[in-house]
Amino acid sequence: MTVQAVHRSIGWAVAALLAGVCGLPTAVGNVHLQQQDSGVRVLIDGEHFTTYLLTGHAKPILFPIHAAGGTCVTRSWPMRADKAEDPHDHSHHESLWFAHGNVNGIDFWTHKAVTPGGPQPSITHESVRTCTSGATGVLETTNRWCAADGSVVCTDFRRLEFFGTQTARTIDFALTIRADHGAVTFGDTKEGTMGMRVHPALQLPDATRPQAATGRIVNSEGLRDVDVWGQPARWVDFSGVIDNQSLGIAMLDHPGNLRHPTRWHARGYGLCAANPFGLHDFSSVPKGTGDWTIPAGGSLTLRYLFIVHSGDAATAAIENHWQRWIKVTWTGKPALIP
Repeated sequence: MTVQAVHRSIGWAVAALLAGVCGLPTAVGNVHLQQQDSGVRVLIDGEHFTTYLLTGHAKPILFPIHAAGGTCVTRSWPMRADKAEDPHDHSHHESLWFAHGNVNGIDFWTHKAVTPGGPQPSITHESVRTCTSGATGVLETTNRWCAADGSVVCTDFRRLEFFGTQTARTIDFALTIRADHGAVTFGDTKEGTMGMRVHPALQLPDATRPQAATGRIVNSEGLRDVDVWGQPARWVDFSGVIDNQSLGIAMLDHPGNLRHPTRWHARGYGLCAANPFGLHDFSSVPKGTGDWTIPAGGSLTLRYLFIVHSGDAATAAIENHWQRWIKVTWTGKPALIP
């Protein structure tokens, strides 16, 4: 069996398990991927789920991300400026993305220019390798991590698998960093790594945030709200009320990932990021403890599952999702490269 066939059979197994968890309808939607110049549009039973944007940003991003029924669960700014309720902070928090703030000393998180007004480092789309539709949709791409001077630091290979039922949507996001231009060190910083910025209604309510903020944060260890920040957990979930609908979005860490269960850069203002490298900021160990070097010619694979759901983490059975996900994907490590 080819590696692609193995991935396809695993994808079908994940889809079947997710569809059967805690009352989710077993009938799955047809997933259709439309490849366009600017990105890949993902439809589930004709309804727009998300678009994987390949151009126009300093990194590939997924925006918007819709729950079943069409409500967006991630912040629209800075991609769209017409949402008055969107807070205008951290312009590098673009819906859902992968990046890191210290890669061989280069800031790919904020994409800060070396000199003011000068060129910025970027994660640049190179090619679409696979784009298939069906019971699940599969997108495979390659990207170059380029320093401000245009030199390539490393490359990555991504595999995104999209799935949906009548009430839930999922993205299985796997990424392999390849040290094919010399050794690559992911530095010890809280500014990373697999990130999403949720809709302002899912922020924690307080005096400094929009009146519509109704959010709750919970992790797999039972910690809540501000106590989630920096702590290791299998998953983190943000939920609340958007346009009178009880909705949420969870990010799950694969057990084969580096330093699983990962630590979380999860903030009340709406940032949720799984970060296996930021040990100094999260746990007060000596700076540099979290550094991880991929030797020249080597690679590092990380894998995450996103679940867009109705209700909160308990009603959406996020822990059960995590347990069933690993049953069909656990091979000792999240091997990916074909």
